Parts: sequence; C-alpha cells; structure tokens
Amino acid sequence: MKVHKPYVIYEEGDHSFIWLGLDESDREKGVLTNQYLIRDGDKGALLDAGGYFVFERVLNSVQEFVKPENVELLLYSHQDPDVVGALNLWVDMVPNARIYVSELWERFLPHLGYDLGEAINELPDQGAKIPFGKSYIEAVPAHFLHSPGNFHFYDPISKVYFSGDMGAAIFPKDKWYLIVENFEEHVKLMEGFHRRYIPSKAAIEKWLNRIQGMDIRIIAPQHGSIFMEKDVKNFLDWLRSLDKVGLDLL
Repeated sequence: MKVHKPYVIYEEGDHSFIWLGLDESDREKGVLTNQYLIRDGDKGALLDAGGYFVFERVLNSVQEFVKPENVELLLYSHQDPDVVGALNLWVDMVPNARIYVSELWERFLPHLGYDLGEAINELPDQGAKIPFGKSYIEAVPAHFLHSPGNFHFYDPISKVYFSGDMGAAIFPKDKWYLIVENFEEHVKLMEGFHRRYIPSKAAIEKWLNRIQGMDIRIIAPQHGSIFMEKDVKNFLDWLRSLDKVGLDLL
C-alpha cells in the first residue's frame, strides 16, 4: 500500500489550497478520506480534518505548510465520524483555531469527549462568509447532501470548492487516483454512493441552483478524486442527470 505526499492544488503568491496526502492502507480501517488545508500567508484553515486513525498523518502534513498554532479555522461539513472523529485531538494541537459546524450539530460534538467552550461557532442554515487571511471562506448550504445540516466550503481566491460527500467515489482495492482523468470511467465509482446516500433529487437540484453562478474551477470532495476544470462541468451535469436517488429507490 502506497503513501501519497501532500499535493498543492493551487498556489499563487502566499495563498494555496493543498490536498494533505493519503495512505492507501487507511482503507483497511475504513473508507478513504481527503483532508485539505487552505494557506494564506502563515495562517491555515483545515477542512474536514478527519477521524482518529488519520490524525497523525494529517497533522504531520499540516506542519509542512503552517505551524499548528497558526491554524485559525477548523471547518466541518457535517457530523460523521470520518469528518469529526479526531476533533478532541485537534483542539489540543491547534489551540487558536475557531471551529465551525452547522448549528444542528454543535450540541452533539461534546459527545466526542471535549468541552469546546467558546471555540465553537454555529453556522446558520443560510450559510456564512468566514473571515480568513486577506479574504474569506464561504460556507455554502448543502443541506441533505447527505446530512440535514451540511455545508461545503468555497475559497474565492483559488476558486476551489470543497464539496464534502458530493463527488464521493468508492475505489476497489487495486485502484486509487487523486485527479479524475477519465470521467466516464470515474462515474462507475461514484454512482452507488450518490444513489444510496443522497436522499432526494430535490436536494441535488436545490444545491445545483444555488452554486450555478459561482466561479468554480476545481471541485475537491472529501472522498474520491478531484475534478479539474472541464470535469467540474461534467460532474455537475452528471448530478443533474441522475434520475433516481434515495427515496426514489424504495
């Protein structure tokens, strides 16, 4: 099983959007997950920092780019354990970070065994622009995709859109790749997840309409592979074409 080093998806000046690497042996402990860091100057924002088993690897990757004490934001799309499972470890290692999660899930996080105090910030259903560095990170409502309180995060400088579970792909043991190169083949790895985990076509349509006017150059999901340039449109068109998902399958 191969260990993949961090990869800088976007960099211009002192601003970068970074995929934080992956250990293919992680699939033996659970589904493979992607973590991302947005760096602005010497400050960092960590997106869906992940569960317990990936914590050490992700922390080591973060430290290649920013000091832990300079991580200002821990941004969480939703409440699943592969997203928030190591939160109690992260709050010790990045003591200056503000935590953002849906107002629906804020009261559940103490069950991870840590009093978050004033560090936690509730994201309202309509979303928010979170100040960061010279700009902001936009929390984009993506409710019911697949969680009722769910957010994606958009960096307006890099034009990279972190899509959480949208775009998730489940790889067989003999296959993994970071960047989508053959979209038609990649669909085969995405279809099962999206049909089963997304509850309704209406939720997809509402989200697609919400992001329609955004300048998105790259889509970076929490599972699976990254969509670059032309495959952004391919992915969004594919989602709009799905006929049956979730409740439609019953």
